[in-house]
Amino acid sequence: MMSEFDYDLFVIGGGSGGVRAARVAAQGGARVALAEEDRYGGTCVIRGCVPKKLMVFASEYRGAMADAQAYGWTVHAGGFDWVTFRDKLHTELDRLEGVYRGILKNNGVETYDSRARLVDPHTVELADGKRLSAKHILIATGGRPVKPDLPGAEHAITSNEIFHLERLPKSILIVGGGYIACEFACILNGLGVKVTQFYRGAQILRGFDEEARGLVSDEMIASGITLHLGTNIETMEPVDGGYRVTGTNGSEAVFEQVMFATGRAPNTENLGLEAAGVSVGRKGEIVVDAYSQTGVPSVYAIGDVTDRVNLTPVAIREGMAFVETVFNGNPTPVDHDLIPTAIFTQPEMGTVGLSEEAAREQEPIEVYATSFRPMQTAFAGRPDRVLMKLIVSQATRKVLGCHIVAPGAGEMIQMAGIAVKMGATKEDFDRTVAVHPTMSEELVTMKTPVRTA
Repeated sequence: MMSEFDYDLFVIGGGSGGVRAARVAAQGGARVALAEEDRYGGTCVIRGCVPKKLMVFASEYRGAMADAQAYGWTVHAGGFDWVTFRDKLHTELDRLEGVYRGILKNNGVETYDSRARLVDPHTVELADGKRLSAKHILIATGGRPVKPDLPGAEHAITSNEIFHLERLPKSILIVGGGYIACEFACILNGLGVKVTQFYRGAQILRGFDEEARGLVSDEMIASGITLHLGTNIETMEPVDGGYRVTGTNGSEAVFEQVMFATGRAPNTENLGLEAAGVSVGRKGEIVVDAYSQTGVPSVYAIGDVTDRVNLTPVAIREGMAFVETVFNGNPTPVDHDLIPTAIFTQPEMGTVGLSEEAAREQEPIEVYATSFRPMQTAFAGRPDRVLMKLIVSQATRKVLGCHIVAPGAGEMIQMAGIAVKMGATKEDFDRTVAVHPTMSEELVTMKTPVRTA
């Protein structure tokens, strides 16, 4: 018999999580539609991880050129041409958006290039007033950068606009101390912009391992970034050549651009959540259970809009678990434990599991750590340092956390993450033969703890 609904599943949001859920449900035979008001691919593909990482690559060539000379190469590098890079970047993002649209089309997902909102637990309304019904509705509308309530904030840009700059500024003030603020401080510094960073807290990268974030901070300062901790904007006014900013620490300077990377908010406004009976939390996030289900049985939500773990691969896994639960009759809670992550600062930071501070609060631990100058940059005469660190449970010998600050840390932590997720012990690491000469071999050669707690 025909279903009383137009669709089995209606997805609102065409980012990584929504597209994955739509595709997998459709592959299983469900009738699926998806609405996206902006560009397909979401934050990650269009204005996040992908363009950001390409900018990281671009910014690292300056150091690579200098190193090449130290290794005996004759290098003639001109300046960096932002417009050439930016235009190529946007061509690539257009290509990726096409890939995302193609994924949906090829799997029979009907798409609506429109904003959609809930009318009731089974009905969505498009911007043109058209109403469609669905047995299940999945909200995957993501998040957006928000500017703090500071004087002059309307003149500042966010990470959304950074990829569209007409030209690179000569100087920029970046406000914030999270990974987005720190990554862009490093990127722009590498591209030759004079970078100043304000963060109101005592140290950048709050929540990450203290020793690791301390090293990232030291290396950022050593690379030429002016970092003011315990500092916020007092006043900001447009002047010739940019904005005159006074800091709460008494500093005063003119910056050509000011960028806020002070937090993100879930996209839940005007989604009709109230009308449908879906409750939101204090920060506007959609409240869901372990299966990504809201208080309304037919409505689910995944990704940044739920403000759980705001990472692309997590949204994708939440989307997969949702399809398993709802369409495959296999209730699958989302596993948010031991997620490996990378911060693409320079040097990069890779982390999985508990920080030393969090582990110490939980149980008696041993800390194995080594910091050294890596061979490649030491030979080139650079003072850069790296860190390899393991946090080990005294009782179970399990590796509770692994923290790496080094070039390529993101690639390394993916591998270490497998071992930690499997429950590897310190002795498992010790039994593994070192790959020599590499930086990461230190993870398997540390014999004595530097401290116990």
